[in-house]
Amino acid sequence: MNKGRLEAFSDGVTAIIITIMVLELRAPHSVEFGALRPLIPVFLSYVLSFVFIGIYWNNHHHLLQAVEHVDGRILWANLHLLFWLSLVPFVTAWMGENHFAAWPVALYGLVLLLAACAYFILTRALIARHGAASALAHAIGGDFKGKISAVLYLVAIPLAFLNSWLACGVYVAVVIMWLIPDRRIERTLMQPNP
Repeated sequence: MNKGRLEAFSDGVTAIIITIMVLELRAPHSVEFGALRPLIPVFLSYVLSFVFIGIYWNNHHHLLQAVEHVDGRILWANLHLLFWLSLVPFVTAWMGENHFAAWPVALYGLVLLLAACAYFILTRALIARHGAASALAHAIGGDFKGKISAVLYLVAIPLAFLNSWLACGVYVAVVIMWLIPDRRIERTLMQPNP
């Protein structure tokens, strides 16, 4: 099967996720600048989630550049990823509206962990389809950043019950780690074929 529909559907779902998140930013009923103060936690959670969704969109785009064909297993793996990402607006709103309380912060981390697992499953399905010797398999390699991200989420989830701000700091650390561009796929695809 052609990968075009998978890309288009994934891009559309990602755009909807971001739209739903921004709709949670409700304008105050006052014209005073101080009326924005209660929105600070909601805005901060939105920014964090916007960047996470942006990172997933960017990596998903790069991942599919190395893909030639998709099959039913890949379609389901992609839907699995989109399912977890579609929960990000809910946990974002819950976390922001409750000023980063322990349970919302922990659930936020759980959703991020499950999205990371789903992304891993998608990459494995793509490698299985294209072969262990494919450019895609070579580009993904050991996926060190993906594994470290999962470990950091596993640390942050229980940490949320001790100090939710430290748990959020771990989430920010994951964002910072991924903001450094991951050029593995680009480098691999740009190498001349022998």
